[in-house]
Parts: sequence; C-alpha cells; structure tokens
Amino acid sequence: MNLPTLRQLHYLVTVVELCHFGQAAERCFVTQSTLSTAIQELEGLLGVQLLERTKRKVIPTKLGIDLANKAREIISMTESLVLDAQVDRKPLSGALKLGVIPTISPFLLPKVLPGVRTTFADLELYLLEDQTQHLLERLSAGELDCAILALPFDLGGLEQQVFWQEDFLVAFPAGHPLSEGGPIASRALPGNELLLLEKGHCLRDHALAVCHMKAVANRASFQGTSLYTLVQMVAGGQGITFLPEMAVNDDFLAQNQIAVRPLAEKGPHRELSLVWRASYHRKADLALLANCMHGLLEKG
Repeated sequence: MNLPTLRQLHYLVTVVELCHFGQAAERCFVTQSTLSTAIQELEGLLGVQLLERTKRKVIPTKLGIDLANKAREIISMTESLVLDAQVDRKPLSGALKLGVIPTISPFLLPKVLPGVRTTFADLELYLLEDQTQHLLERLSAGELDCAILALPFDLGGLEQQVFWQEDFLVAFPAGHPLSEGGPIASRALPGNELLLLEKGHCLRDHALAVCHMKAVANRASFQGTSLYTLVQMVAGGQGITFLPEMAVNDDFLAQNQIAVRPLAEKGPHRELSLVWRASYHRKADLALLANCMHGLLEKG
C-alpha cells in the first residue's frame, strides 16, 4: 500500500491554511510547481479531491479541511517522536511558548518567573498575553505549547494541572459605606455600582458565577479592558469591583485609594491551571513547571 509522505501532508496543511499556492510554496521553501505537483500526487494517491482550484484562489474541500486537520496531528506527533528520541535532554530546556491571561499575568509572573529562570537556566520562555478563548485557539493550532488559565472553564480535550487556588475580594472606594468589615456576602453588594471587565475575560464570568449575579452583568455601569482601569475607577469613587486575591497586597493598597473585603461565598473562587494539548510531547516538563510555580507561590 502506498502511503502519503510527510512532505505531502505538510504541503496540504500549508495550502489549506493559506488558501494560496504561491504563499504556501514560499512558506515551504519550494517552487509553486513542486508544491502543486505534490498535492496532485496526494489527491491521486487518495483518489479524492482535496482542493478546489480557480484562477484567483484555492478553496479547500470539506474533506480537504478534515484531512488537513488529521495531517497536522500526524506532523505534530512525528515531531514529538523525533524530540523524544533525543538522548539526555535536560528537563525544561530549549524554547517553550507559554500563553497567559491578562487577569493573571501581571500578578503571577513577577512572583514565579525569577525562580523559574533560576531553576531552569536553559529554558527559553516566550510569553503571550491574551484572553482565554484566543489562547485556547492558539494552543489547539500548535502556536503555543501551554497556557496558564483560570478555571472553571471548558477545556475540551486539553489536559491540565492546577497549581494554585484563590478567592475574590471586593474593592470599594475609600470611605464607602461598605468599605470596612470582614467577609461580605454578595447579596449585600449594590449591583448598580458594579464595575466589570468586558466580555471575554473569564474573571468577569467567574466572579459573577460565584456571586450569583449574572443577571446584573448587562447593567454594569462600566466595563473595562483591564483590572488596572477598574481599580482606577474604584479609587475615583465610580463604583465597586472584584479583584483576585493574588492582585492585592500592602503595596497595592498603599498605591490606590481603595479598601477591600473578602467575599463571604465559600471558595476557592478560581483555580490557576497550566493547560496543554493531550498529544504534547513534553508533558513531564509541563508538570514540572506547574509544580515549580506552586512551590514558588507557597514560599510567597
């Protein structure tokens, strides 16, 4: 039985992604005729049409898209095979592309990155900050090796390891009638003063779910793009908001004219997790990274 070659599969994946023979050939460092011939040979071998060719563009057939997705997995697994076959590779060495959501990165990374870099000196860490859904898409496409996300969230077929848990605090303007005291129940919060992150930030969804306040989401008086913006709005007396426990310390409170109280609802309110593809070849390394971050956070 004649089988497709990895080169043919690579060409197919590239053409389906770019929908352009010339651009695909340039990315694959071959001539357009070489790439086109290889795709035609693959179609002949399989006995199906994978691409619809017009004078102006290339349109993948539904089968072409399905096979390109499978081809991408085969290529990824083959690359994993080669890497796993390397002898005496140090743990957590070489390049690692890590995604992290904006409601975690400014608070977590300063606490853990120095220790991670000291412990794993041969690790080349490339960081990308984006919202959860975008990170999951990039992770599934192979553009990222792993991502730090906040749970609960539907991860589909991805694997994950939780390395930290935390609760939410309510931030009030200094001098607000509710700014002093211990834990406060969500039912006691003035919903008309609520300031939220815009849709797409999982912290928004997690906080509203914990407080059973989803019904007030569309009535929020302000929706910001960052926690920093919300904190400035609270400090200016414009309303109240939710903050992750990790974001708040003595320096933070000294720099901002706000007061915080813990939520009375039982926690943990969210879990921080390292997430990766089930087929990823360096799972042991990622488990090691998650354990390292947990240890660094415990030390404070």
